[in-house]
Amino acid sequence: MNRTTIIGIAAAVFLFGGIVWFARPSPPGGNTASPIPGGGGSLTADAASFDFGRISMAAGNVSHVFTIRNTGAEPVVIGKVYTSCMCTTAALTKGGKRFGPYGMPGHGLTSGINESVNPNEEATVEVIFDPAAHGPAGVGRIQRAVIIEQSAGQPLELGVTALVTP
Repeated sequence: MNRTTIIGIAAAVFLFGGIVWFARPSPPGGNTASPIPGGGGSLTADAASFDFGRISMAAGNVSHVFTIRNTGAEPVVIGKVYTSCMCTTAALTKGGKRFGPYGMPGHGLTSGINESVNPNEEATVEVIFDPAAHGPAGVGRIQRAVIIEQSAGQPLELGVTALVTP
């Protein structure tokens, strides 16, 4: 090998490494904004979790709608919505506009939303769980999460549980 070939290979490896580095998904909770000083906004949910109870793989998907509200004095910007598992998707609806469905980072759409929720304004998050996604090995108790990254501080996490039967 001559010197030009070695330099070319090294440059290609460096370029490829840079592309992989910048294209990687952001870690959960890694891109949350700091709370707004002086009270700011506050995004809350009508419930932190929902239990589907006993569900059958054969019966198909189940869904639940959570209502979220900005209970603070300043607007809150929803940056991203994503789920903890590829068997679960979530969609945000605000003012008649639907965003999503969003899934697990690396396995579905998790692009930025950047939708503002004004004080006392509500939005809904529909969570859809596919009990058959994991096949026969997916029976038993499950716990899944939907994470909502937002400008009011720590991400808001909504949970669903179920007892999956064949």
